[in-house]
Amino acid sequence: MEALLIMIVAFVGYIMMYRIYGHYIGGKIFKLSAAAVVPSVTMEDGIDYVPTKKEIIFGHHFTSIAGTGPIVGPAIAIIWGWLPALIWVFVGSVVMGAVHDFGALIISMRNQGKSISDFTAKYVNSRTRFLFFLIVFLELWIVIAVFGLVIAIIFAMYPQSVMAVWVEVPIAMILGYLVYRKNKSVIGLSLWAVLVMYAFVFLGPYLPIKMPTVLGIPATGVWTIILLAYGFIASVLPVTALLQPRDFINSHQLVIAMG
Repeated sequence: MEALLIMIVAFVGYIMMYRIYGHYIGGKIFKLSAAAVVPSVTMEDGIDYVPTKKEIIFGHHFTSIAGTGPIVGPAIAIIWGWLPALIWVFVGSVVMGAVHDFGALIISMRNQGKSISDFTAKYVNSRTRFLFFLIVFLELWIVIAVFGLVIAIIFAMYPQSVMAVWVEVPIAMILGYLVYRKNKSVIGLSLWAVLVMYAFVFLGPYLPIKMPTVLGIPATGVWTIILLAYGFIASVLPVTALLQPRDFINSHQLVIAMG
């Protein structure tokens, strides 16, 4: 009951904060307009700049932004207790995270979709561009290393989870092909994709994938290398080939988990 009460209070709090300052930031500070033309339209190239349906964009950003809070929050709860975790997830979101990510997204869209290091040079100077690039590079390096190692350890400890995770890659690529090349219904296909993924969750224990030691590298090291290679390949593929459909499927999973 206490957990349910916390969830309800937090949900109401998010809605209140959105109504209190969300409209103000969007309407008064950034002056958002539905008539504005976005970079995916003006610079469409079929690779990185692709006009996308709003529900897919929502799923893409929802999955991306819902990563660190739920991952770091439970870790804080284990170390320091539930109150610091709740403060981190709720107050951190409404005071820092939401404002930061929303602002960075809007400013990026008004600068050809470039990263913060690129448009900082335009508004400040070239030196700040290098400093921001260095900061972002190091942060991403740490995040990729930590996430890669954690997932590698999980794969090594629970080989029954490997099939359920990796099957999402071909499923997402098939979904992206059918939606963007064949113009199929994204909602119906994504629901089928989620059902197939959950079917592999149940099949996982019957089809465990145990990674052996390769050239003296333990299983965790091999999985880390594979994950880094996957990250590179996923980042250079057209965004509609894997990243967008994958995150759209993941957003469904997040909603199901919250439900």
